[in-house]
Amino acid sequence: MANFAQLDWSYIITEVIVVNNETINDLPFPESESAGVAFLQSLFGSTTIWKQTSYTASYRKNYAGIGYTYDPVLDAFIAPQPYPSWVLNTTTCQWQAPVPYPDDGKTYIWDEATLSWVLVEQP
Repeated sequence: MANFAQLDWSYIITEVIVVNNETINDLPFPESESAGVAFLQSLFGSTTIWKQTSYTASYRKNYAGIGYTYDPVLDAFIAPQPYPSWVLNTTTCQWQAPVPYPDDGKTYIWDEATLSWVLVEQP
């Protein structure tokens, strides 16, 4: 199965659809993309915008999700920014906190007010 993300004119993902491998002639990416886009445009209209996405993130950095953005320069799907202080790593297209997550095996949540990780107390 191949997965395709529909983009609006602002490059925001509005839908993710699975297309049968037979529809894309069992072609690998990137050859499969044009076959899948042609099929989806025949169903949803020739002006719709589609990009193929991968569960394994083997291309386009991340699996596309509704509300994600497609960056045509990076050729990547990018999740919404989780906090104003986080910055995008343009190599991985993942958001990074200004302070690294503690590496002590405990669970933390981000506190934007203090720009720090706060330990989650376990019951």
